[in-house]
Amino acid sequence: MELKFSHIDILVKDLEEACAYYSKIFNAEISKKFEWKRNELHVVYAVVKMGLERFMLVQPFSGNLKDLMDTKGEGTIYRHCYSTINIETAFDELTASGVQPEDENGNPLSREDLSSPSGVKIIWLPKRFGEFSIEILEENSLNHFMIDAFSKS
Repeated sequence: MELKFSHIDILVKDLEEACAYYSKIFNAEISKKFEWKRNELHVVYAVVKMGLERFMLVQPFSGNLKDLMDTKGEGTIYRHCYSTINIETAFDELTASGVQPEDENGNPLSREDLSSPSGVKIIWLPKRFGEFSIEILEENSLNHFMIDAFSKS
């Protein structure tokens, strides 16, 4: 499976404060703010971009990420994110190797249900090593999301 590194996700208690800090310190470009609500998970997040590098700041309100921040604390890097050209092929390769992709809440994910509230097709690998998570996103829809995230309209 061909993957390209995309970004990391970092937990924060106050999204506005964290965005202002990175904007001031690194002159980083900050995306629009987004909300993700599905089942028990509720977060707001933004992308921080410095040149070609980017990371996501995530403020959790409920669900597994809120529990993680309450346990591990603010600043926890909990996910590495990669992109692939064909998410369905990645899904098939993972299941063929005995890995059951999951949704953001750790529930088994079917090949027909790869869409997310952000509009990007995503799969998550089961957590095998503590709370560390790997996310795989479809490259084309991720690129469209990033263009929209930083558009001025």
